[in-house]
Amino acid sequence: MIQAIRDGLSIGTARLKRARFLRIKTVRRFAKGEDGVAAVEFGMVAAPFLALMFAIMETSLVFFAGQTLETAVADSARMIMTGQAQSQGLTQDTFKAEVCKRIVGLFDCNAGIRIDVKTAASFAAASTAKPTAADLQNNNFGYQPGGACSIVVVRLMYQWPVYMSLLGFDLADLAGNKRLLMATAAFRNEPFGSSSC
Repeated sequence: MIQAIRDGLSIGTARLKRARFLRIKTVRRFAKGEDGVAAVEFGMVAAPFLALMFAIMETSLVFFAGQTLETAVADSARMIMTGQAQSQGLTQDTFKAEVCKRIVGLFDCNAGIRIDVKTAASFAAASTAKPTAADLQNNNFGYQPGGACSIVVVRLMYQWPVYMSLLGFDLADLAGNKRLLMATAAFRNEPFGSSSC
């Protein structure tokens, strides 16, 4: 009986030694293997790469939207400068509808675009400053297209939603994670109806 126990222990010890040897061999083989290196490296690089790609796309979209707004203010301001808006009797709402025709698809025009059209005594006195958050919230903007030879400032504003910030670089400059896109045109109306300015 004692011999049987000794034989059992020796078999168990041999199995343990073999299992330990196999584990060590498996670990060494795993350490030397390079089969999944590309997948592991991609896993380490994928998150920062995707974050950078999304940040680049969002920044590009913000610049594209800003340029679209600049084009819309140039086109719609021309209606005021040439006297078309005044002769057609456009109000702030109908002028906004004319602006919305120029920026289809990219903006929520009816709910998001703010329009401010004001006259000024001189170009030095014309205000092109960024509006306050209270002005944006309360829509404290006017519509004064002026007459012939008037100096007019047209401002279009839109609160663009920002979805991603990367490493502390945040495009948002308003509350609610939004960025104010603003396009401005300052000009003197043409002498429509009169001889000169």
